[in-house]
Amino acid sequence: MIPFLDLKKINEQYREEILQSFIKFLDTGSYIGGEELEKFEHDFSNHCGTKYCIGVANGLDALQLILRAFIEKGRLKKNDEIIVPANTYIASILSISINQLNPILVEPKISTYNIDVDLIEKAITPKTKAIMAVHLYGQLADMQSINAIAKKYNLLVIEDASQAHGAEKKEIKAGNFGDASGFSLYPGKNLGALGDSGAVTTNDKELYNIIKALRNYGSHKKYYNLFKGMNSRLDPLQAGILRVKLKYLEKENEKKRQIAQNYLKYIDNKDLILPMITDPLNNKSHVWHLFVLRTKSREKLEKYLFNNGIQTLIHYPVPPHKQRAYKEWNHRSYPITEKIHSEVLSLPMSSVQKIQDTKKIIECLNRWKM
Repeated sequence: MIPFLDLKKINEQYREEILQSFIKFLDTGSYIGGEELEKFEHDFSNHCGTKYCIGVANGLDALQLILRAFIEKGRLKKNDEIIVPANTYIASILSISINQLNPILVEPKISTYNIDVDLIEKAITPKTKAIMAVHLYGQLADMQSINAIAKKYNLLVIEDASQAHGAEKKEIKAGNFGDASGFSLYPGKNLGALGDSGAVTTNDKELYNIIKALRNYGSHKKYYNLFKGMNSRLDPLQAGILRVKLKYLEKENEKKRQIAQNYLKYIDNKDLILPMITDPLNNKSHVWHLFVLRTKSREKLEKYLFNNGIQTLIHYPVPPHKQRAYKEWNHRSYPITEKIHSEVLSLPMSSVQKIQDTKKIIECLNRWKM
């Protein structure tokens, strides 16, 4: 079976460095915060080109803490509206709801799967205070247009960069296009730890200081609490592992780009809709966290590939507005989002994927008949 993602094999490449990092961590006798976390925050902020990085427990917390910090700053308040793509993973929307803010869902462009910037202005009301841009599947959203709209209406821009580690345009990387950005560092991400992990990047010093306190029970100094905070700290164990893997992120991304280029060049089946690169002259704008194609016979294709020894996944089968968690939205219709969620299928995409496996996947797809 060709695995969808072979995490064991990916991490095996860096086994010795990861073990050395673990031993160093173990020998410190200090297992919360400390030098290794600070070094990762420094390294990742340098990578993104931002002034600040705050390591947190996971990607949802990263987004949640950004919004909470803007509330503490007085930039947001209860019931303010945050524009967000309708077809994102539910974590983007949960981060808004958790803070008693109102998610305003906007349809994506079906060609790119990212938010349709032509629809954003139509969704803006006097209560709109921010746009949450999601770089879905690893391709940058149209940040130039989003930032222009935000400037026109004095809105905050928050990036959900959880699938776009290392994506860049005009030498600006994901994590440095908005007022603040949230990253998931979940094991399956392009930059993934060996457990739940996340990070926030920003150039806003006040926001940075608020989030540093919020992640630590609302405290900068032990037993002195400035805010009603939470416990969302990135373990130094994971920080050390992430420092190792960050060194190889661009190499990992480039290997995924090569696989994607082969898929795009050699898959030739009229019943399959392949992803579109929005900036073909700049292949770094897409880091291919996922290679997602579409077909009207997804279940049939999924079964066919499985029977041929190819594992696939669906990202995501049910859109947020059809989830029971948001039952108050279940009556709503977002036809483009619903079409995407009913047709998408993610192909194996891994930096350790063998050339012969990629060829087999292409050949199977070209033989498939709907």
